[in-house]
Amino acid sequence: MTKRVIVTGGSGLAGKWVVEDLVAHGYEVLNLDRVPMAKGTARTLITDITDAGQVFNALSSTTTAKEFDDDIEPKPIDAVVHFAAIPRILVTTDNEVFRINVMGTYNVLDAAAKLGIRKVIVASSETTYGVVFAHRHRDPAYFPLDEEYPVDPMDSYATSKVINEVTAKAFHARTGADIYCLRIGNVLDPVDYQKFPTWLKDPALRKRIAWSYIDGRDLATACRLGIEKDGLGFTVMNVAADDVSSDRPVAELLKTYYPNVPVKKPLGEFETLLSNEKLKRLLGWKQAYRWREQVSGQS
Repeated sequence: MTKRVIVTGGSGLAGKWVVEDLVAHGYEVLNLDRVPMAKGTARTLITDITDAGQVFNALSSTTTAKEFDDDIEPKPIDAVVHFAAIPRILVTTDNEVFRINVMGTYNVLDAAAKLGIRKVIVASSETTYGVVFAHRHRDPAYFPLDEEYPVDPMDSYATSKVINEVTAKAFHARTGADIYCLRIGNVLDPVDYQKFPTWLKDPALRKRIAWSYIDGRDLATACRLGIEKDGLGFTVMNVAADDVSSDRPVAELLKTYYPNVPVKKPLGEFETLLSNEKLKRLLGWKQAYRWREQVSGQS
């Protein structure tokens, strides 16, 4: 039987790749967003995630009109991938970033719990490590950044993501459902590879994100693998490429920009500083899109 998945925020930069990947792999997908998808890959139900009633109604609705031909009752949802959010600070006021992201996630998890949905993938963020949107230069506690790191952000966006992880853990404790939080690195669209000449010339431009990146298509694969992997309970996983988005060796980057930060383990020449070891170990994820290949392919 075809698995039915609801994706929130599927019209956005990252979410669109999740929808496209799931549809390509035979999933039946309903997108919840404020605007329809540009390509119309899946039906969009216009939904305000801060409205608990709308979210509950959306998670219990039909995904396509075809269902009316078979059975008037909506079939159950197998999984939710929750990406809908204000994507960073400086888009709207800080209090709105916090309110929308925190309440939206609570509403999605609450509706999923009440409807008996046993799998939710929640988009968290590398910003939880407290460096990306810090109000001043801030050294991380150590590299590489891993899921055991004592997260301590100071901005409204990253703080909302930390709270969302706590909320996810609480709902897992309540229901026993699998809820996987993905701390996602800097998401790249294929068009973004055109920016690499500028980024390579000045590594400081990507210092705050520790030169992390993840192609949106590789992120989508991680989400699908999360749907297909049962039994992990509540867990947090970084999602990042295997390599840094720089042509300078990691040792040089650290010496230049983070000379006082301890390094917990030996690193490869260009190895990511946002550890993806847990993602690979638990989900069997493998990177398919590397910046060097993508940039050379556009030249």
